[in-house]
Amino acid sequence: MNLDPSLLAEQGKQAFAAGKFDQAAGLFSEAATAYSAANDRLSAAEMKNNLCVALSKLGKAQEALQAVVGTDKVFEEAGDIRRQGIAIGNQAEALESLGRLDEALAAYERSAALLAEAGENELRSIILQSIATLKLRRGKMMDAALSMIGSVETTPKPNLLQRLLRFLLRFLR
Repeated sequence: MNLDPSLLAEQGKQAFAAGKFDQAAGLFSEAATAYSAANDRLSAAEMKNNLCVALSKLGKAQEALQAVVGTDKVFEEAGDIRRQGIAIGNQAEALESLGRLDEALAAYERSAALLAEAGENELRSIILQSIATLKLRRGKMMDAALSMIGSVETTPKPNLLQRLLRFLLRFLR
């Protein structure tokens, strides 16, 4: 059994990229344990976030949530706003999959605020799209539209559809 956490992490990333989410989850879990044993809390938290994403891909929302809970605090303590925002976004996705929609919405909104503070417009745009989708699912059409407008406006490299939406939004103001 290989306990080199950086090698386990790299193998996990390769497995994830190849669509082998079960294998990736196992490797990320081992890497998190190895980083924890080496007292590298930040890297362990990063691996737990990777584990969360892999478990989400496998449809294991409860396990994904368990993996990621608390990692945002590790990043907050380190002053890493970007990774804190990502961790909260991962928690939000797991909460949404579990049907805990109010908690998911609050987490998505916190994530978007942190990512804006970190200057991560592309990641924030993705979170804003998730907020819009969730609001739409809940029947809040106007709130969903406003969230989508925010998403389109913050996209740094908009695709053709997003550019068209930006153009049309100019007439709504």
